[in-house]
Amino acid sequence: MIPRVHKRGQRTIGLLYYLYGPGTHEEHVDPHLVAAWDSLLPDPGRDPQATYTQLQKLLDQPVDALAPSRRPARHVWHLSVRAAPEDPVLSDEQWGEIARRMVSATGIAPDGDAAACRWAAVRHADDHIHIIATLAREDGRQARLNNDAGRAQAEARLIEAEYGLKRLNTGDGTAAQRPTSAERHKAERQGRERTAREELRETVRRAVAGAAGEEEFFDRLAAAGLLVRKRTAPSGDLLGYKVALPDDRNKDGEPVFYPGARLAPDLSLPRIRERLTGALDDEGVTPVESPRTGQGGPSAARRSTASAAWQAMLVIEQADDAVAAAHIASAGEVLDALAKTSAAHTRAELREAAAAFERASRSHVRAEHGHDRALRQAARDLVRGGPALGRGEDGATTAMAIDMLFFLVTTALHWHAKKGHAQQAAAARQAAEHLRAAYQAAAAQPLGALYQRGRRLGLPLLQRQTAVLREAVPELAEQVLAEPGWYALAATLADAEAAGRDPATLLAGAAGRRELDSAESVSDVLVWRLRRSADLPADTSNTVVADRRTGRAAGRASDTAHTRTGPGRGRL
Repeated sequence: MIPRVHKRGQRTIGLLYYLYGPGTHEEHVDPHLVAAWDSLLPDPGRDPQATYTQLQKLLDQPVDALAPSRRPARHVWHLSVRAAPEDPVLSDEQWGEIARRMVSATGIAPDGDAAACRWAAVRHADDHIHIIATLAREDGRQARLNNDAGRAQAEARLIEAEYGLKRLNTGDGTAAQRPTSAERHKAERQGRERTAREELRETVRRAVAGAAGEEEFFDRLAAAGLLVRKRTAPSGDLLGYKVALPDDRNKDGEPVFYPGARLAPDLSLPRIRERLTGALDDEGVTPVESPRTGQGGPSAARRSTASAAWQAMLVIEQADDAVAAAHIASAGEVLDALAKTSAAHTRAELREAAAAFERASRSHVRAEHGHDRALRQAARDLVRGGPALGRGEDGATTAMAIDMLFFLVTTALHWHAKKGHAQQAAAARQAAEHLRAAYQAAAAQPLGALYQRGRRLGLPLLQRQTAVLREAVPELAEQVLAEPGWYALAATLADAEAAGRDPATLLAGAAGRRELDSAESVSDVLVWRLRRSADLPADTSNTVVADRRTGRAAGRASDTAHTRTGPGRGRL
């Protein structure tokens, strides 16, 4: 159940005309009262003799009785209460009781207060009601409405439990502003899938991701096709900004601009400046290259992302709250950057993951930016590295990066849950599910190739890697050996050994530093952790591993041609 306190108004009659009218799209059906401060109140929806003006005068009577100097500038209070789509249709009597509980909880009309404000609840659809009230009590005093929105939310949680309705998470005031009904209807008329506010929010968030400074941030906004207006002080200092879509116009044909703070609390200019405090690499610097693979571009960016995510998990688990919050916020930048540069087969799920995690990136814990430079640099590397093709090394390193980000998002989920941040934890859980789906798409081919190579390892080499597994992680050995992904892990251990690394040490470190409980396939997760830490090529399509004892080739590129749907498909 979602209660929403709307912006206060000046005209009671105007709101009544809307509540009893047909609606913008003829969606209002059978508007009528379900409750009011007076049970004998005339109802223009059911009584042919009752008029809107009559109802308006009764509601406004305490306001009109005040001296002009004492009347509230905006005296019309408006609350809508909407049931979840999965909830059963409630009766008028049930909605009436919900309305009485809401006006009592918010301070409009506390139980037993005979001098409370006048109010009425109108129902014009199956799934919600509107409550209108006038903000002058019968005794001439003003209603005490401190935190009326928060108290409405708290009462909604109680109502959900008592009525057996869908249980929603309590908000904390840090969520981005929801589009208004007018914005949604406008988007429908224009044939948009999302409102202008939502499109702008996503575009601005992507522009922030990995930006080295304000100039680059604003350049990215312009490059994305947005109209940008800056607000400056007489001294010339920049004070704020607002953005608009070129084709989103008002009735006068002028662009509709939204300040950054109206898109999301962390998109105001001061909050963006906090993120940009720690300088990143200058423009023109070549993206980091892997010392062993020599790869640059998208694949190197994804490797640096995997490494940054790996380190960020430890920070969130052990650092103080302000630093942890900064890393969680920067994880959102990385997701935005990865979604922006992803290949077609992972793009939709990564965009959904980034959109869901947006809610998890903010809380009342104020982020202390500066320590999160590695994640912000990873986001910058992703954008600067360019779009991935989704195959070969950059396709495989995409799977590696998604794997690490899945566990980073899961770590953020646990952190929010411990802090009691219900909405943020739920958003992180939703993002993790989208990452899991994106991983399945990204990992199928590279893990399939590793699986086939592992199946063709010589028996002595396979036995040696089995012994390594049992030595390094005896508590996980039998579970891993029973998984289809064991062969991909065996091939990876062989690759590490061939590269002169100690596979047992690598394996113990990969398994011991982070939890594996949320993994569907432990072996798949260990594959990416080992290949990242040992800096092994993520794509092995052209790799031949030889058993040092037999000299026999263990696998070839031709073995992997038809493995996309084989048993080696990755599972987080």
